[in-house]
Amino acid sequence: NPLWRHAHHTPTRIAVRWGARALSYAELAASVETTASYLRAQGLNPGQPLVVWANKRIETVVVVLAAWVAGLVLVPLHPALRAGQLRSIFARAKAQGIVVDAPHAQALGCTQGSPNHWGYSPTPDGLFKPLPFDAPPINTPARPLPEPPYSGLGSALAALMFTSGSTGQPKGVMVTHANLNTGAAAVSQYLGLTAIDELLAVLPLSFDYGLSQITMALRVGAGITLQDYLLPNDLKKPLIHGGITVLAGTPGLLIPLAQAGWFKDAPALRCITNSGGKLPITSVRALRAAKPAAQLFLMYGLTEAFRASVLDPAEVDTHPDSIGRAFSASVLGLVDDQGTLISEGVEGVGELVQGGPLVTAGYFNDPAATAERYRRPPTGWPNRADERVVFSGDQVRRDAAGRYYFLGRLDEQIKVQGFRISPEEIEQAALRYPGITEALAFGYAPESRPPGILFEPLEPCFIGLVVAPDTVN
Repeated sequence: NPLWRHAHHTPTRIAVRWGARALSYAELAASVETTASYLRAQGLNPGQPLVVWANKRIETVVVVLAAWVAGLVLVPLHPALRAGQLRSIFARAKAQGIVVDAPHAQALGCTQGSPNHWGYSPTPDGLFKPLPFDAPPINTPARPLPEPPYSGLGSALAALMFTSGSTGQPKGVMVTHANLNTGAAAVSQYLGLTAIDELLAVLPLSFDYGLSQITMALRVGAGITLQDYLLPNDLKKPLIHGGITVLAGTPGLLIPLAQAGWFKDAPALRCITNSGGKLPITSVRALRAAKPAAQLFLMYGLTEAFRASVLDPAEVDTHPDSIGRAFSASVLGLVDDQGTLISEGVEGVGELVQGGPLVTAGYFNDPAATAERYRRPPTGWPNRADERVVFSGDQVRRDAAGRYYFLGRLDEQIKVQGFRISPEEIEQAALRYPGITEALAFGYAPESRPPGILFEPLEPCFIGLVVAPDTVN
C-alpha cells in the first residue's frame, strides 16, 4: 500500500537506482503491477512460494514486490548459493516457481528466455522448465493505478527466509506480512527516516535486514540505491557522490570501511546501522572518529524475530560494547540456567528471550525445530502469558540501566577449570589491545588437538588468533 500511495502523491520521485538506471515511484508501481499480473497468469496462486535467485538489480526489486502484490510467499535466496543448494531449498520450500537472472539461469542449465529474466516451473525430475517470461516492462509510462489486487493480510505468510542453523541444515523462517510491516514501521521511525533519505542497499535481499531496507524505504517514500560490493572501495562512489544518507552494514563491511581513509568524506551520510554480528569496540570508535556527525545505531536481532534491541546513539561513546535496549516493538527478558526469568531491573546473565509482534511464525515444515526454539514464555513474563516467544540461544548480560551486552552463543561455550566461557569474551578482550584488528578464539578437547597446536592440553581450553597490521608484542 505505501508503494501505491507514493506513486499517486509523488509519482516522479526516484524510488530505486541501480548503476545508471533509475525508476520513479510511478514507474516502479506500474512495473510491479504488470509483473504481478504475469505471475498470476502463470497459475501461481496466493499463498504459494516463489523462489527469487538473482543478483541485486532493479528487476529483482520489481519481482520481490510483485510477489507480494500477487499474494505469493517470497523465498529470496543468496545469489552466491550453488545450484545444488538452490534445488534443495526449492524442494524444502515446496516452491511452485522460480525467477532467476541470466547468470543463475546458466547455472541451472537453462538457456531459453529473455536477456534479462527467466521464469521457470519445476518438473517431476527436479529440473526447471522455462516459461515464456519476457522481462517485465521497466520505465513504463506513469498512468492512474488501481488499488492493488492483493494486499498483505496480517498473519498471512509474506516470506520464507532460509537461514542455516548450527547443523548447517537450512531452516525456512516463516515471516508474516504483520512481521514485515511492524518491523519496517518500528525501525524506520527509530532511525528517523523520511522521504528525503537515500538508503544504500548493500546487504543481500536474502538477509532479513537487507530485505527490510526495501520495505523501510518504501514505507516513508525514500530512495534506494542498489549496490553489490567485494571491497570497501566498491562503496566509495555511491557514498561520496550518490547522496547516500543511510548505510546499513554488517561487521564484515563496517570493520574495513572504518579504516578506509576516504570514508570520512562521505558528505551526506547521517546514519549508520550495524546488524548481523557484534561490532568490535575498536571499529565502533573508528567509525565514530571518521564520521562523528553521523549517528551510529548498534543493533541486535535474530532472523526469527527481526530486530530485538538497539543502542541509543547518544550512549555509543560511553557503552560501545552494548547492543542496547529493547525496540519499541520487542519484549525482552533473561532466563537463567534453570529457565527462571530474571526480574526486570535486576542485573544478570542469561539466555535472551524475545516476544512481541516481531516474533515470526516458526520454521516452515519443521515442527520439531519450531517447538525447540519457539515456546511459551517463562513464568512472570512482562507481556502476554499466552504469547509465543523465541529463545535466542544467545548468552547476554543486562546492566542495572537495562542495557544488554552480547556474550556469545550458548552452544559455543566450553567449561574450563569449572567456568563456562564463551569465545566471544576472549575475542573482545584481545580486541581491546591497540593494533589488533581481528581476533578469533575457539575451544578444543585434549583428544582433538588441531594441527599446528604444539602443546597437549590437560583439559578443554581455548586457542586464540589475532590479526594486526603491524608487529605486535
